[in-house]
Parts: sequence; C-alpha cells; structure tokens
Amino acid sequence: MLKTPYHTLVPRMESAPPHGGVWNRSPWQVVQEIRLTHHMGPHPDHFPRTAFKIAYTRDAVHIIFQVADRYVRAMATGHQQSVCADSCVEFFFSPEPDATIGYFNLEINCGGTVLFHFHPKGTREEIETIPKQACDRIVSAHTLPCIVDPEIETPITWSLSCAIPMDLLKGYAPVHRPAPGVRWRANVYKCADKTSHPHWLTWSPVDFPRPNFHLPDFFGILEFE
Repeated sequence: MLKTPYHTLVPRMESAPPHGGVWNRSPWQVVQEIRLTHHMGPHPDHFPRTAFKIAYTRDAVHIIFQVADRYVRAMATGHQQSVCADSCVEFFFSPEPDATIGYFNLEINCGGTVLFHFHPKGTREEIETIPKQACDRIVSAHTLPCIVDPEIETPITWSLSCAIPMDLLKGYAPVHRPAPGVRWRANVYKCADKTSHPHWLTWSPVDFPRPNFHLPDFFGILEFE
C-alpha cells in the first residue's frame, strides 16, 4: 500500500482558459507543471516526457497535457471506444476524499477521442458509461488530427486540453465541488497499449506487479486552493 499519496495544489482560475489553450500562454503559463515519472510493468524502452497542468473554475476542472513522444498513433474513431490502445492520456478521479464511493476514468487519445466511465464501487468490474453526447463537452483542443495512421515513429510533441464540467458528474457520485480546502483523490496516466512501443506511466506511483490503472488505493490527492 502507498503510505504517503502524492499531493498537489490545484489553483483557481477566474475564467475558463480559451478554446485551444496553449501550454505556456495565459492563463496556463503560471500553473505548475507536473511530470509523470513512474511506470508500471517493465521499464519501457520508450518513456515519453509527459506533463500536465491542472486548475479549476467555478463550474469545471481544467487540464492540459504536453507529451514529447514517438511511435504515436490514434485509431479509435468514436467516443467510448478503447482509446487506451492508442497514444493516450488519462485522468482517474474521485470527486471527494474517499475513493471507495466510486471513481471516474477519463481517457483521451492524442486525436481527442474520449472514453468516460464511472465505477460506482471503486473497482474496474462495475461500469456506468457516460453518454456519448457528454463526451463532446469535454475536449477543447488537441494538436494532432483525430486519426493518426500510420504510426508517427519520429519525435513529435503533442498537446491536449480538456475541461470537465461539474454538471456532468451529477447523479453518479457525491461531488465535492472544487473550492478552497476541498480534496479529491486522483491519478494521471499515459499509455499506448497497442503501439509499437507500449508503456504505462503514472503520476502517483502504483505498487502492483502488472499494469493496472484501476487501483484507487494508490490515487494521489488534489487539494483545491
């Protein structure tokens, strides 16, 4: 068991980042960059430099990712398909301090295709699928096309920004809306299961013998400022 979960402060923005927000431009340039430095499974021969920034507004949580990558692909053609097979970033979160009430897994491939589920008992076995029309409200911008085929083998840096409106979470779990002092449990991941160079990277370390992101005991802590 992870005795001291990773912890980060989540700053408040007065207004939502503009559509197509850029990593080092306002308002993101003043938000702390957080790196994914841990991995699951054997140490991958391709370990892309993956970072994210996270902030919140009154009505949503906002995340932007930047990945210095290779061997990039995006094959999923519609929301709720298996985007983890592609070059993919993932945000698993419980909108309260106790992840046993359930957690959401938001997975987005580099082309902006979304998988969004809720796990009501805190395990991967029981799943409630978020309606596809809700997925259309999450992704705001991505720098690569929706389909990347053939795989891009040469170095490329891609980014993706998204917003999670709080009203999408209602009806699934108790939601402690972001506010000063509120804490959520969460982890952030990067994977590429079916590319030529698969890897499974994590923000908060996961002590498990094989890749498995559905382990809320190892979620870190998001504390809203």
